[in-house]
Amino acid sequence: MESDLRLEEPHSDLQDSYRSLVREFVDGGEPLVPFPLAFPNDDFSAFLARLARCRRGEGIPTGFVPHSTYWLVRDGDEVVGVSNLRHRLTEALRLEGGHVGYGIRPSARRLGFATKLLRHTLDRARTMRLPEVLLTCSKSNEASVRTILRNGGVFISEGLIPSRGDVIQRYRISLETEPLARG
Repeated sequence: MESDLRLEEPHSDLQDSYRSLVREFVDGGEPLVPFPLAFPNDDFSAFLARLARCRRGEGIPTGFVPHSTYWLVRDGDEVVGVSNLRHRLTEALRLEGGHVGYGIRPSARRLGFATKLLRHTLDRARTMRLPEVLLTCSKSNEASVRTILRNGGVFISEGLIPSRGDVIQRYRISLETEPLARG
């Protein structure tokens, strides 16, 4: 039986599942991607308030832009992924970061959730009337490259990020047509 998957705004009903997701990243020694996974969440009400302020563009650090965080929820009770949609880009985000960052709980990978998470996040970008989004990823992150391509990504460039010692690829996804990935 296929799981029921929904993109939801963060809420307190799933705080234990969200914390479990973050713990999986930390326990595995993985980077917290997208970056809001690194926000303290011991006081979950304060965490949710911070995400709401970020969405409104209030109190964000210099160089940051307003951004919205979403959870991909399986069967109404498990947060399997998190995405972050930046409402606009800076020059720095055009080089690395782009409009969308996303991550899947390590125990839920290789099940197609990243493709669905990105597809749903692109739907949210459409509601914001963005004509297209820019996505970036490490050239060596083959899973992310496949996810971007499944959602209509078109390769536009790549470049070395000296501070990371990594080649970052940039992809564009037009939001004026329906996404390729369905299901």
